[in-house]
Amino acid sequence: MEYKNEKLKEEKVFKDPVHRYIHVRDKVIWDVIGAREFQRLRRIRQLGTTYLVFHGAEHSRFHHSLGVYEIVRRIIDDGFQGRPEWNDDERLLTLCAALLHDLGHGPFSHAFENVFDLDHEEFTQAILLGNTEVNEILSRVSEDFPQKVADVIGKTYPDKLVVSLISSQIDADRMDYLQRDAYFTGVSYGHFDMERILRVMRPKEEQAVVTYSGMHAVEDYIMSRYQMYWQVYFHPVSRSAEVILTKILHRAKYLNDTGYVFKHKPTHFSSFFDKTFLLEEYIALDEGVMTTYFQWWMTEEDTILADLSSRFINRKLFQYVDFNPATEYEKVLQLSELFREAGLDPEYYLVSDSSSDLPYDFYRPGEENERLPIFLEMPNGELSELSLQSNIVDAITGKRRTDHKLYFPEDVLLKGKDQNPLYRKILEMLNR
Repeated sequence: MEYKNEKLKEEKVFKDPVHRYIHVRDKVIWDVIGAREFQRLRRIRQLGTTYLVFHGAEHSRFHHSLGVYEIVRRIIDDGFQGRPEWNDDERLLTLCAALLHDLGHGPFSHAFENVFDLDHEEFTQAILLGNTEVNEILSRVSEDFPQKVADVIGKTYPDKLVVSLISSQIDADRMDYLQRDAYFTGVSYGHFDMERILRVMRPKEEQAVVTYSGMHAVEDYIMSRYQMYWQVYFHPVSRSAEVILTKILHRAKYLNDTGYVFKHKPTHFSSFFDKTFLLEEYIALDEGVMTTYFQWWMTEEDTILADLSSRFINRKLFQYVDFNPATEYEKVLQLSELFREAGLDPEYYLVSDSSSDLPYDFYRPGEENERLPIFLEMPNGELSELSLQSNIVDAITGKRRTDHKLYFPEDVLLKGKDQNPLYRKILEMLNR
């Protein structure tokens, strides 16, 4: 039998807390799950530093990737198959893209990417096309199959319907992570009626759409996403942990570049510091490796690296205050100078951080990060953009919300304020 169409002798089933069961019958999918690059995702948390706020958030990108695969499998096998707008020849490609869409995430994901100026989608494509087990498995389907999967993930594949199932404003990726992250953080915000949405999804030439009768389920989904971003993903305490993590890496890079002699040399990081790392080194770096270094660095002679590492490992996080960069810029400059006078390096101990989200938007041609809108299929068969029919969605469409925080070591300031008048002055300014 041709490998592309080969089925397992017996269906494999993963027990899953969100979808109950994840079903695998395709030999290709089963083989990809067993590849070392995919197994690595067990060692990358889905929510980065959020476990330091919501203690249950220990789930991995392995969990999430299987969940996205299962949602796409259900959309295709239970909803799209047999409909004239759906080309069933794209089934395996779509399933592989769903399963592998997060393959290139680094440890602690976005914080790691920001420090080293990396893009996880580019590394996903590099793993798919490189000398890897995943590439070898996909190449058995056809010589160009790894490139097709990479094109779907890179949003350049010609069949836009396939791309929309993996990446759009209502895709399998979001439908899984909202529910999965809500489950593991213990919050109720991320729950919505996915069963209803899957029943009313329809394939069209450009993208998947939703019948008009399913509009209220989509409204619920969008509001769930809005709440999850501000209650979980942008939680200020999680952002504090991410600030410290980022500063640990910045400090280690600075020390490495200036010739500091580490007690525990950052062997696994050296090639990242000078941007000479190979794909194999990227794949070898996971959160267990990083955490081990942070534990070692707690005993370094450099007091900043030792302190930041200890804060992260022992959850002694920075406190925060709201601030407006447009009106309080001068205040931050004054605080920075006071920090320096007090012996606290503001580069590491006075950190501004901003979070911003656009919960839903319609198509704005030519703008950065163009968003394909959600379309409803009306009773007469015509398509209508969601915000034209929903008052709820219209109220938040195109409205970006941004939040700014200033992070600092309040514990140090409070402990030393009786001995150091500068500490008292800093606290007074921060609390105005």
